[in-house]
Amino acid sequence: MRYRQLGTSGLQVSELSLGSWLTFGKQITDATAEKLMKVAYDHGINFFDNAEIYARGESERVMGRILKKMKWPRDTWTVSSKVFFGAGGKLPTQRGLHRKHVVEACHAALQRLQVDHLDLYFCHRPDKRTPIEETVWTMHSLIMQGKVMYWGTSEWSAQEIMEAHMVARQHHLIGPVMEQPQYNLFHRAKVEVEFERIYKTVGLGTTIWSPLASGVLTGKHRTLKADKGTRLTMAGLDWLRERELTPERLRTVEKLNKIADGLDLSLPVFALAWCLKNPHVSTVILGASKQAQLKENLQAVEAQDKFTPAVMEKIEKVLGNTPERPQW
Repeated sequence: MRYRQLGTSGLQVSELSLGSWLTFGKQITDATAEKLMKVAYDHGINFFDNAEIYARGESERVMGRILKKMKWPRDTWTVSSKVFFGAGGKLPTQRGLHRKHVVEACHAALQRLQVDHLDLYFCHRPDKRTPIEETVWTMHSLIMQGKVMYWGTSEWSAQEIMEAHMVARQHHLIGPVMEQPQYNLFHRAKVEVEFERIYKTVGLGTTIWSPLASGVLTGKHRTLKADKGTRLTMAGLDWLRERELTPERLRTVEKLNKIADGLDLSLPVFALAWCLKNPHVSTVILGASKQAQLKENLQAVEAQDKFTPAVMEKIEKVLGNTPERPQW
């Protein structure tokens, strides 16, 4: 395993990490989740990603029980939670980024994960109803109390992230360190263009999700009807299947697969390694449901060395989706 700085912070995270969205407490058994975490940890992964909304809190409970059972030294791994959607409640006090929910959600996550602090705490979405000052002050307070080590955002715009930094600077508070955006061969603009100036000014770590475009970049799906047993066939994810699984993308996947074959790589490892070639990516979150799948994906760390400028250019021609950069 190799490690990278989380933005401009001093924290180093493994290039690959393990996430629990749609798997822990839902798609896989607790026994399988335990085996996956052990494989990940034994191979050097030191970041486990979670959120209050995943399986309505059950994902954190499963991960918490595993962490307690494994008895790994607390200073050898990092764990996250995210706040905004709540853990299933629909009342206005049970969701959002207002002080009441952020604080109560933090305490609930600590209990479910059975830890005394969260290493990373993300604002899962921007909250238009809550003043940004309130959220920044609350996160700063949680850090001062020792309940959170670093805070960040997920699916925020560059403008919203900079507003948070402006508030933090004005009041000498701790600002956001990381963002969790979607990033893969099909979704590129935010990470490659929108955040470009933030990397240079305040600095920004990225813990990217959906590196395989919800499975489309595994090569499993040959038709518009998703293969059974994959996340695109799960109940309630029709919106995800319609967005990710398109005729054009299936054609592109076939072409990418040929390049991957030429590098002697499987398509999933190829897609993950491509993400790692971006120096602004701090860690790539894996969403494995099987041990064999996770072990295969771990090969991406070394596979990134095969991506020469010539290979990257060939990939760019196949994709044809180079994000347009504004003329400053």
